[in-house]
Amino acid sequence: MSAVFDLLRLSTVSLDVAAAHRGAAQGIAQRQQRRLAQLLDVALRDSRLYQELLLPGCSARTPLQQLPVVTRGQLMERFDDWVTDPRLKLDELRVLTADPERIAEPWLGRYMVWESSGTSGQPGMFVQDAQAMAVYDALEALRRSAPRPLAHWMDPLQLAERHAFVGATGGHFASLVSLRRLCGINPWLAASTRSFSIQAPTAELVQSLNDFAPSVLITYPTVAALLADEACAGRLRIAPREVWTGGETLGPAVRAHIERSLGCPLRNSYGASEFLAMGWECQHGHMHLNADWVILEPVDERYRPVPPGEPPYAVLLTNLANTVQPLIRYALGDHVTVHAEPCTCGSPLPVITVRGRQDDPLHMAGRDGGTVTLLPLALTTVLEDDAGVFDFHLRQLDDHSLALRLPLHGEEGRAAMARCRTALKAFAVAQGLAPLRIKAELGQPVPRGRSGKACRIVACTVPGRS
Repeated sequence: MSAVFDLLRLSTVSLDVAAAHRGAAQGIAQRQQRRLAQLLDVALRDSRLYQELLLPGCSARTPLQQLPVVTRGQLMERFDDWVTDPRLKLDELRVLTADPERIAEPWLGRYMVWESSGTSGQPGMFVQDAQAMAVYDALEALRRSAPRPLAHWMDPLQLAERHAFVGATGGHFASLVSLRRLCGINPWLAASTRSFSIQAPTAELVQSLNDFAPSVLITYPTVAALLADEACAGRLRIAPREVWTGGETLGPAVRAHIERSLGCPLRNSYGASEFLAMGWECQHGHMHLNADWVILEPVDERYRPVPPGEPPYAVLLTNLANTVQPLIRYALGDHVTVHAEPCTCGSPLPVITVRGRQDDPLHMAGRDGGTVTLLPLALTTVLEDDAGVFDFHLRQLDDHSLALRLPLHGEEGRAAMARCRTALKAFAVAQGLAPLRIKAELGQPVPRGRSGKACRIVACTVPGRS
């Protein structure tokens, strides 16, 4: 089974990625325009769906802002007309992704295929060719971590590194597909990399990680926070050099907890099934968008542009690397603020702030008989900062009651629940809520989507309230 890998493409893209990072913002803009023109040319020529969607007279020179916005549901409904290779059929790809034994199997010998979790209500199917994978590989290799010249001189092949991926291991998700593909290409990486399922009992997961002793831990922020708890309790005894997180919103309290408990720096990333490697943090702690290969347009509720630095309602994504499955002004549910000011690190790539897909706001009964809205970010901050709890599931039962689920057991769990009750009730009083009831659910796992991402704040539909 051959991997989707082209060394010449990777070399060419890597040289360009390195040059772009050393250049100026003008060079990034020029690369965007050139690649957008190429993408539009392919979409107009080979995608039946885009031939219908794009306005009459549209060409490769048409400004991006004049093109229509597309949604996942719209594209998936017309998948076979959307893709530019007529051999790609959605029904056949669904057979592939239904079989966990075929994860990272090249489709037609030339495509990588992964699915999205469907947390936005509509699962997606994404196909990447060798060119797209070369772009993702180059961005990951050259922009992922701060340079460590001495370490790389002593260990140029990084044979001493031991990578532990802790995530969902039973589905064709982007992170797992990509990792298995890389292990298939690089035997050294395969020998020093292991995947661990987040579905395993915590004690079993901790023991497996202790036995493997990774130097790099790769996972979601909520999982890293859980492992940090285990390290604080003395059960997890690993000494990673670095923690890599992504896939969920990472707050400052969670970051500090993970770094303090695991004794190493954390480097956060931003990516999606639609574009695997959108951004990594620089050595100054700022997230940079790989704008030479992906365009993000921050917009309001009516898809109108918002000024730089202003938090948007959503963003529109254009993938400049993937021409087999064109994504042009695709409505992504994430909330990404793009800043105009350059980073002090000197990179020409724009700085972004990512909030990711949000949990639900909770509409609760107020003391005066009205309705009070509790923002999910405020609730998570209360539980993280005031109660010191990072792995939880808060579910609304009605407009007076919440159910709080913690995976902790015994005295540790009861103490954590008491802190959470105190913090939540104090917050409720400050927000003007009617007396709040909190149902404790201890020793139960936090619900996660099929991709392994935790869902932490969930509203219910309260009769009589909107």
